Amino acid sequence: MNEKYPKARFYSAYEAGFSGFWAHRKLIELGIDNIVVNPADIPTTQKENTTKSDSVDSRKIARFLRSGALQGIHIPKIETEGDRILLRSRNKIIQDIGRIKRRIKALLYIQGITYPPEISNSAHWSAPFMKWLSEDVHLESEGARQSLSLLVNEAKLLRTLLMSVTQQIRNLSSATFYRKNMSLIRSVPGIGITTGMTFLTEIEDIKRFRNSDKLAGFVGLVPTCHSSGAKEIIGEMTFRGKKQLRSYLVESAWVAARIDPALCICFTDLCKRMPANNAIIRIARKLLNRIYYVLKNEKEYVLSVVN
Repeated sequence: MNEKYPKARFYSAYEAGFSGFWAHRKLIELGIDNIVVNPADIPTTQKENTTKSDSVDSRKIARFLRSGALQGIHIPKIETEGDRILLRSRNKIIQDIGRIKRRIKALLYIQGITYPPEISNSAHWSAPFMKWLSEDVHLESEGARQSLSLLVNEAKLLRTLLMSVTQQIRNLSSATFYRKNMSLIRSVPGIGITTGMTFLTEIEDIKRFRNSDKLAGFVGLVPTCHSSGAKEIIGEMTFRGKKQLRSYLVESAWVAARIDPALCICFTDLCKRMPANNAIIRIARKLLNRIYYVLKNEKEYVLSVVN
């Protein structure tokens, strides 16, 4: 390119996807001004939706890039991206454990195996339950016994991997780059190590958000809105955002609503006019505002005092 157009300045863009940001970094090394864009932010006509192909998408991206209508997303540092992959690997292991558990339960159900009283009254997947699966379940078919053994071994392996990656995340939270922000974010009620590290690796730098509304839009804790004239309809939460991070924040909100007096009062008042599952979403948004404040101002959160 430089041989044919020695004084030209090159621009490029591509959609964010499973391939990550290595292509972006390579293009930057080659001297090309590249941006990575959210596919949902690229304007699309009905014709382009019905005749979608790689060439159509490429021309569309090039057209809007030339007009300046595309805005690139934030590109994390290589180190942060690697830490983000570690946190996401933990989530994948948890999902795999869930699949194995469902397959074991399905196999037991198909074989007509019922849980003994001493197991049925305790939490499933405890040490006694796993021992019962390994030693005391008797199946008539050799193939079924081998299948159960394979599934139980896989469940044990995944649980070992989960403990290992969780310990790695704990060690990472104590690293110099995260130590200060982890201390700040964990001062917010309901925020644990996994949620805190997931938040920090996903946002990387709180200063890139002008206000808490921008952060809420990034996470996905904003409702959809359809407005026309005097009519305005507020719908469910947007499909955009970080689903895993949003899920963690909602889980943390249930804890925060119990231990933070101000949030407890707010949650109680909200439950008087809406279901608890809807009320907790609003508590999660308030929790996010608190996280934004402590990170932006570098001040630990202090529980509100209720008279």
